[in-house]
Amino acid sequence: MNKFLFKHIDNSALIVFRCLFGALIFLESIGAIFTGWLKRTLVDPEFTFNFIGFDFLQTIQGEWMYVHYIIMGICGLFVMVGYKYRMSMITFTLLWAATYFMQKSSYNNHYYFLMILSAIMVFLPAHKYASIDVKQNPDIKSFSMPNWCRWVFIIQLFILYTYASIAKMYPDWLDLSVPELLMKSKKHYFLVGNVLQQKFVHYLIAYGGILFDGLIIPLLLWKRTRKVAFFASIFFHLFNSFIFQVGIFPYLSLAFAVFFFEPKVIQKLFLKRKPLFSEEKIEVPVYATVFKTVFVAYFIIQIALPLRHHFIKDNVLWTEEGHRLSWRMMLRSKSGNTSFRVVDKASNAVIPIKLEDYLSKKQIRSVSSKPDVMWQFAQRLKRVYAEKGMDIAVYVRAYVRVNGKDSKQLIDPNVDLANEKWNPFKHHDWILPSNQDENN
Repeated sequence: MNKFLFKHIDNSALIVFRCLFGALIFLESIGAIFTGWLKRTLVDPEFTFNFIGFDFLQTIQGEWMYVHYIIMGICGLFVMVGYKYRMSMITFTLLWAATYFMQKSSYNNHYYFLMILSAIMVFLPAHKYASIDVKQNPDIKSFSMPNWCRWVFIIQLFILYTYASIAKMYPDWLDLSVPELLMKSKKHYFLVGNVLQQKFVHYLIAYGGILFDGLIIPLLLWKRTRKVAFFASIFFHLFNSFIFQVGIFPYLSLAFAVFFFEPKVIQKLFLKRKPLFSEEKIEVPVYATVFKTVFVAYFIIQIALPLRHHFIKDNVLWTEEGHRLSWRMMLRSKSGNTSFRVVDKASNAVIPIKLEDYLSKKQIRSVSSKPDVMWQFAQRLKRVYAEKGMDIAVYVRAYVRVNGKDSKQLIDPNVDLANEKWNPFKHHDWILPSNQDENN
């Protein structure tokens, strides 16, 4: 294992990736400001649906989020040019993690991926060539890196894509119901809108997606199929970028290609002045045992997290329990109609609640279909009325439609959600079963 992890290889791929990564996180940060995403998501709302347990992040929302994102953009530029690399990468990781845990209305697996990728980048020697840090301190210059610096990306990508492929293997995806619904919302697209409604496109999305996700990493690793896989990857990710507007993720995915091609290819294309490292060198650090323990433990966690929904009662597509952090990407179409009934426990009076008075349009969409968000809003209402000196009960009537099927009641309307506790590791019985018709 020491030979595999600590054998030194040429570091051209990591240097190029650092530059691309820095540019992309700069664009992600500044783009959030200029597209209005930041204003809609983290500045204007009175509060956000943060990850449960991260309520303290509510204190940094509002106008200060512009400063938050400008600093992230500056960190991206610093990473790109290799200036104060470690500090810039640590700062970006912490600020991005705060953004990620601060809100769920715009939840995206790609945001989660960027968070863990940024954390990985903190520990990589990505600034040891073609950087301002090297100009200021030539002693750190290096033309090589340990082999684990390459394989940490390959293994992470293999886990991501494999789970993404497996998650698609369920009836509503295989019978084209989901791809058809996804494309129906794109009918207005210029030139391609009508093409996207064709059956062959739905087959291509459904089965092509499964095959691409399941095979892309092995095909990139095998020299004979590498170029074909790379061009397929370009088409796949540019299609996703145009059709689904998923930010920097498609381009970040393409940037990872540098770790699959031979070092001399990357060096000749991007770093012609850099000597190509070809020595036989193994450097086992004094902390090798600790490193190997952390390395293995990290990937065990990455493999285990997407499996947890199998140990929670009912279908994850219905309950959402175990959905996040699991690489379940663009798998279903979900909509709902939800109303909240507040009852003053002292007088038994019913207080009407208008969601528009508390939530943005995007937040209303989340609170209309996701049980954990409904629970959080009930807790929010409880706090709001507690400040008025009132003890209340909150009842929810929610009807949800998954993948265009019949609408079903999601929440037990007789349970006071304001009085329920949240347990992230088990099923909540106030979520009604998905197979209600079979139980009747």
